[in-house]
Amino acid sequence: MIWSLSFDPLIPLSMLAAAAAVILLIALVTGFMRVRGWPLRVLTMALVALALANPAIEREDREPLSSVVAVINDRSQSQLLANRSDTTDEALKILTDRLAALPGFEVRVLESRNSGTGDGTELFKTLVNGLSDVPPDRVGGAILITDGQIHDIPDNAAALGFDAPVHGLITGQADERDRQLVLHKSPRFGLVGSEQIVSVRILEQGFGTNSSGRVGLKVMRDGDLISERQVGIGQTIDIPVEIAHGGDNIFEFEAESLDGELTTLNNRAVVTIDGIRENLRVLLVSGSPHAGERTWRNLLKSDASVDLVHFTILRPPEKQDGTPINQLSLIAFPTRELFSVKIDEFDLIIFDRYVRRGVLPMLYFDNIARYVRAGGAVLLAGGPDYAEAGSLYRTPLAPILPARPTGAILEQPFYATLANIGERHPVTRGLPGSKQSPPGWSRWFRLVETELDSGQTLMTGPNDMPLLVLNREGEGRVAMLLSDHVWLWARGFEGGGPHVPLLRRLGHWLMQEPDLDEEALRVSMRGPELIAERQTLGDTIGPVTVTSPSGSLSTLSMTEVEPGLWRGSVPTTETGLFTVTESEKSALVHVGPQNPREYTDVLSTPEKLASLSSETGGQSLRLADVGGDIAVPQVVPLRQAAQYSGNGWIGLKTSDASILNGVDRYPLLMGLLGLALLLGLLSLTWYREGR
Repeated sequence: MIWSLSFDPLIPLSMLAAAAAVILLIALVTGFMRVRGWPLRVLTMALVALALANPAIEREDREPLSSVVAVINDRSQSQLLANRSDTTDEALKILTDRLAALPGFEVRVLESRNSGTGDGTELFKTLVNGLSDVPPDRVGGAILITDGQIHDIPDNAAALGFDAPVHGLITGQADERDRQLVLHKSPRFGLVGSEQIVSVRILEQGFGTNSSGRVGLKVMRDGDLISERQVGIGQTIDIPVEIAHGGDNIFEFEAESLDGELTTLNNRAVVTIDGIRENLRVLLVSGSPHAGERTWRNLLKSDASVDLVHFTILRPPEKQDGTPINQLSLIAFPTRELFSVKIDEFDLIIFDRYVRRGVLPMLYFDNIARYVRAGGAVLLAGGPDYAEAGSLYRTPLAPILPARPTGAILEQPFYATLANIGERHPVTRGLPGSKQSPPGWSRWFRLVETELDSGQTLMTGPNDMPLLVLNREGEGRVAMLLSDHVWLWARGFEGGGPHVPLLRRLGHWLMQEPDLDEEALRVSMRGPELIAERQTLGDTIGPVTVTSPSGSLSTLSMTEVEPGLWRGSVPTTETGLFTVTESEKSALVHVGPQNPREYTDVLSTPEKLASLSSETGGQSLRLADVGGDIAVPQVVPLRQAAQYSGNGWIGLKTSDASILNGVDRYPLLMGLLGLALLLGLLSLTWYREGR
């Protein structure tokens, strides 16, 4: 409780001051003139003036407030190394027990984890957020249990926002050593087939290390080893890497481990380079003129990523008028350049109702077959030409064509329908209108009857006859569309159909677009969540395992979101390279920056925090010597001190803050007491005057 004297004048302060001045003047005059009883008269007037000032004694009822102490529990990835996590747990338990035994302290245990942004360990951000609702005069201090690798230490104590000690209790040992691979320079994009340069440097630090010698370095792309070399410690080297495919090319650079090093996690650097394809080159050869001749041309010309070379045979095969072969098209058909010299420059060759009539010698068809087996692609969009004597099946292309013509042509109305595999294949899955019965697109009226020798039937016609057939041949791919009526969809007949998504997906599958592979495992990041997708033609998939950068394993729950497409997600708390595995398939994704600060330096150290701790009166010290037991310092409460630490102890500041619950006020000259004093003085004055 606090006692005090207060005044609450009953009249304006100016009038009270004037009355005091008059009383003083009267006192001076009567005193000078030695008027009988003047002291009693002046005292009576002074008492009246004092009563008008309304003096009172006040008693404040205050409740003292506790000091708030923040204990920051560092749970960053570097704290998972060695036995730091166990040391943290033990020190935290001892410390909280000791703080709980001290009266007048409120303890807040705050946990700090990596944010996933690559900014490293941000303990002071956690500290500021945890004390944001506490007035500065109530903060008793902060104790950080950490390995000392903190990346947001303020420049000075004033930036903390409170005047209290900051102590650091450092986990880890003083004899740690470590080797790390530092990413110096890396590109973000590269053309498919080109070489890009990545610069790396290998460093060693800690107990017993040196800056000389050579170290083995492995280079991997998408998990496969592509090269090995010896690298000098401390030297920056340039490593050429080839961009093998479109999309993310994930390169890993891994240095061999150092004996007794703290961790091998930072022996590896990851670079993700986005492979950009140059414009895809497509050769379109239109044979027999027909109503849908321009369907393929219009579609391919509308795709900005496609460079189209198109030749059209202008004479139908039934016109045997002796026209020379080199005049069957508007310009001379450069067959040798296209099908012998430059055939490997094309990503896709399309034969649209092509009829064999001597334009292409048999040798060139043999070149096309070899081109496919070496990784090229051929699409045959056939009509009656494929069933007749001039069919492409009667050329050296036959061994790579999956559907063999019977010679019959079915001419009747039918709806193109998805086969069982077609419902799961990414080329035809989810085509607009495919889930209706009959499908929500127009009918076709002609189909070449064939027998399937290989491949997969995605779409069928009447009597389940193959309509769209895909096949892999060697390193390349082949597709056959066994009707020439897809143009009815393009022209809007009976409402048309999804010719654009179907033909575009078909073309990109042939050109080996990874997103359209029928058996694939893909991994991506959506915010803080890792998204895994498994595309398969099977009915089930195996268990999906996620391996984190720290090596921990977890099983990812997958759900079939569409036929043949399974998806699952899991939140990530670590930065680095995640590996997702299902059966024999695996995929990689890198979370966070390519060279995260968290693993730039992993050696425990009290030095980084020492300057700030010293400025606040605290200290930064290791919890254990090399090979020793944990020694948590004693905690001492101090009201005001220049130094809050010493040998074997750390201090915390007690707060003077309190809460005012109420005020009791006792007037001195009001009521009976004031009246008694005033009457007493008046009576004494009269008595003196009467003598």
